Amino acid sequence: METRIIVVTSGKGGVGKTTVTANLSARLAMEGFKVVAIDADIGLRNLDVVMGLENRIVFNMIDVIEGACKLPQALVRDKRVDNLYLLPAAQTRTKDAVTSDQMKELCDSLRGEFDFVFVDSPAGIESGFRNAAAGADEALVVATPEVSSVRDADRIIGLLESFGKTSINLIVNRVRPEMVRSGKMLGVSDVMEILAIDLIGIVPEDDSVVVSTNKGEPLAMTDVSPAARAFEKIAGRIMGKDIPLRDIDDLEEKGFLVNFRKLFGRRGGRS
Repeated sequence: METRIIVVTSGKGGVGKTTVTANLSARLAMEGFKVVAIDADIGLRNLDVVMGLENRIVFNMIDVIEGACKLPQALVRDKRVDNLYLLPAAQTRTKDAVTSDQMKELCDSLRGEFDFVFVDSPAGIESGFRNAAAGADEALVVATPEVSSVRDADRIIGLLESFGKTSINLIVNRVRPEMVRSGKMLGVSDVMEILAIDLIGIVPEDDSVVVSTNKGEPLAMTDVSPAARAFEKIAGRIMGKDIPLRDIDDLEEKGFLVNFRKLFGRRGGRS
């Protein structure tokens, strides 16, 4: 198969994009694909911790770009899952240590070597995000059903479209059905309507995510929690499997969306 390079982004920090990157990378590797997860958050790396590989890092992405080492030397192989690798970010450098062209060249050098390349983007809309997206063919936008998260995701989608990205899918993370039903949280279908991109998965709020992050063991490796099953389904859809989305009809909010739309000025799109 041709290499698929996918940037995982959100706009707002703290919505779970690093957790999504780690779990989808692990799940697809468990399915037999050769996968590398790139931490593009230079200076604030966390993907290595979430994947439990922080103690095995010798070189990083910037070392590769600056010629201090070869790409294979910087790749950290996960011994728990065949075909899973991490390319860590530099912890003592800033985001201006890499350019968009350098990131694109790095991603292109992975084509033909890996089936999937996931790029964990830093939060925000500045150079770090633009660099992370530069070499990607596809994008996964992670949003939680909160006002600030959806608003920032809307902005990110507009920028991705302006970069010429045509394959953009949505993951709604940390959904709490009881809050949705009581009208205290946006429903999944409402987030879809506002952002106007295809939904590829819903991940419920799950305490197991916190436990797995602290242990450095992605849920996809061993867990059977609701979030782990959600990541398995999302990975399946990325692979092209026909996996129906969970029924979202019972996740409709009541009376919350009307006021929320005022923040966007118009319905289902970006200015």
